[in-house]
Amino acid sequence: MPMPHRTFAQLAKRRLVGKEGRERVREVNALLAELPDYKNGPYADLRKSLMAELDETRVRASAVHRDSIAVRREGAAQIALVGAPNVGKSSVLQALSEIQIRTGDYAFTTLRPVPALTRIGGVLVQLVEIPGLIEGANEDRGGGRALLGVLRSADAIVYCARAGADPRELRVVIGEVALAGIEVPSFIAATRADEAPPGAVAALAAAFPDETVVEVSVLDEAALERFREAVWRLTGLIRVRLRTNDQTDDEPLALHPPATVVDVADLVHHELAAACTGARVWGPSARFDGQRVGREHLVEDGDIVEILR
Repeated sequence: MPMPHRTFAQLAKRRLVGKEGRERVREVNALLAELPDYKNGPYADLRKSLMAELDETRVRASAVHRDSIAVRREGAAQIALVGAPNVGKSSVLQALSEIQIRTGDYAFTTLRPVPALTRIGGVLVQLVEIPGLIEGANEDRGGGRALLGVLRSADAIVYCARAGADPRELRVVIGEVALAGIEVPSFIAATRADEAPPGAVAALAAAFPDETVVEVSVLDEAALERFREAVWRLTGLIRVRLRTNDQTDDEPLALHPPATVVDVADLVHHELAAACTGARVWGPSARFDGQRVGREHLVEDGDIVEILR
């Protein structure tokens, strides 16, 4: 009995996350080998989609991108870590993901954007470290135009500054981003907070009264968790988990509010959205556990939803 096609599609998506080049080609070929060889129907559509993915991956692998530093989007949202050179962005990214990055106590350790995935509340979010921005970035000093181009596609920005550093350093960075016309949600991460003198974080917050300041120390798991929560708030997304046959999925779906029951179904598969008549809901949006609701019922963060057909 083959795996349900919707389950296979979700499995395929998870297995391809974070893979590029030859590794991605190998994984796509492995998925094709596992896929039932039906000529029509949803399995045939899945095969067609995987073949297209295979072609696209091979094209990307063979292309020469001399001037491009575009970052392939993955996960539910893309959040850029932005700051002056040598403010601890690489250390934060490494602490929140499994990626290994060269770090050092000198400027321009990172020369190209570095993407990494981190899981927040069960949802994969992409963090992208942007190499240090300097004054004149909009005139292409330090390769600034290309870096600002990467920022234009980000959903939000975390401005990173060393706790205790001169606020003018960060003010230059924020000014260059504003000059480029980039306006997205943001907050300030006060990095290396464990090394900062008393009152340093408060001074940083006073220098930027319009921004939320979050203390970060890669040695403090509680501080890293507060950072993750602040990043999640930046995304503006809500998390909804699916329930099927009395079993609730471990991994939630991420949606932009306002989102309805039919939006949840559509995220799983268009066919499910078309067949959806309503849902049973547990969680904040339900008046009681297992409440039966219609297609247009608005779901909330933390809901569990069983789609009815």
